Amino acid sequence: MKRKTFTNDQKASILKEHRAGRSIDDIIREHGVSQATFYRWRDQHGAAENKLVSRLNALETENRRLRAEVNGLTLDLRLAKEIIGKKP
Repeated sequence: MKRKTFTNDQKASILKEHRAGRSIDDIIREHGVSQATFYRWRDQHGAAENKLVSRLNALETENRRLRAEVNGLTLDLRLAKEIIGKKP
């Protein structure tokens, strides 16, 4: 039997089917993947998803902090323009 090579997108779609509620037996039979391979993919991609979620949370926190800084600087700039723009 010839060995199949799956792309990362194909692996992700197969794992997505499992998360949607399909049984592992149906998935591996349909796609011709061994059970061990499926579990290995699940472990590898599950760890990657956890890393992505934690990275996303860190980026959202940094984004909130930077937005607050920009808002403060924008307010300072408006006040400075008002002060400079007024003629005695």
